[in-house]
Amino acid sequence: MGRALTAASVERAKPGLSRQEIPDALLPGLYLIVQPSGAKSWAVRYRHGGKPRKVTLGTVNALSLAEARDAARKAMRTVAGGDDPAAIKKAASKAATEPARDTVEAIVAEWLKRDQSKNRSAAEVARIMNRDVLPIWQGRDFTKITRRDCLELIDRVHDRAPVVALRIYAYLHRLFRWSVGRGLLDASPMAELPKPGREVSRDRVLTDTELVGVWLGCDKIGWPFGPAIKLLILTGCRREEVGSLRWNEIDGIAIQLVGERTKTTKARAVPLSSQAVEILENLPCINQSDFVFTTTGRTPVSGWSRAKRLLDQHSGVEDWRVHDLRRTFATGLQRLGTRLEVIEAALGHVSGSRAGIVGVYQRHGFEPEMRRAADAWGQYVAFLIDGRDETNMAELRTAL
Repeated sequence: MGRALTAASVERAKPGLSRQEIPDALLPGLYLIVQPSGAKSWAVRYRHGGKPRKVTLGTVNALSLAEARDAARKAMRTVAGGDDPAAIKKAASKAATEPARDTVEAIVAEWLKRDQSKNRSAAEVARIMNRDVLPIWQGRDFTKITRRDCLELIDRVHDRAPVVALRIYAYLHRLFRWSVGRGLLDASPMAELPKPGREVSRDRVLTDTELVGVWLGCDKIGWPFGPAIKLLILTGCRREEVGSLRWNEIDGIAIQLVGERTKTTKARAVPLSSQAVEILENLPCINQSDFVFTTTGRTPVSGWSRAKRLLDQHSGVEDWRVHDLRRTFATGLQRLGTRLEVIEAALGHVSGSRAGIVGVYQRHGFEPEMRRAADAWGQYVAFLIDGRDETNMAELRTAL
């Protein structure tokens, strides 16, 4: 019978030409493994189901002799209980390396891919889920989400943004209804859950005086949000369309947005007035980044809420949102005499006059009309900044 291993004998064990297994006489089944490279580890040999088996416990650097013996005794007790330590370790390792299939983020990703990809608002759904739902439920077992979890999430968002809460309510209804249909759940925790409140359509449009105040406030807050918000004023784009703008999307006198960059998933061109072109031409390129508006060079700009609060202080304009600039743009074009279908095309809408059968058969893109409208709006904003008033609007209407 061999000798009991000691800390000193473990230290003295030298590598040979082939792999060595040195038994511990004090605890049968425990072995010191010495590789030709000099690496040392602990292993336990045993029989399970009538077959010889082995499980590695760890390296000598990770486990002392005493710790290795404790781990070996635990493994032997597992064998005595009828289980296989090697199989348990393999299953645990597989579970640690494979992504969990039933986490909230995994199910949401599958839902977005299989159920929402053809939805014209798919990008908006994904954005809200990633921003307002996943940070709270991330890592949770999807099948363990309860009615109370849903209610607390919606209430939490409602305290901050009632309109967003109503949309999350609708998205979660769709998600859980889809999950029931796929056999992931027996029933939806959203069933019979009351709505958080009615979505009230905003009608806030900045006056000419307020628009000038915001524009001048942009000069005071500077890079990067100052020029970004000016571009929103001049183009009527959504915040995300400008915030994540890339240099390769700027095509001379237009911004070319692919479908995945628009709320409707439809590619569109955004004509740029000379005022917008001038803003873009004077922007810095940060660290040779692909993004136009960035502070890191690696990701699009973030921190819109803080920038908005700072802009409110400098502009003196209250009770408005960045999205109201889009409505102000549309209202301004209407005041300039732009036709409704041209305004909708400029906004990238597929509703209203462009929906239904008209949208199916009307294939005119209104590019020339949108360009004239963008130029006229850019001139009008320039007139306001220069201190002129609506008496200049008549000459702009003639350009449309």
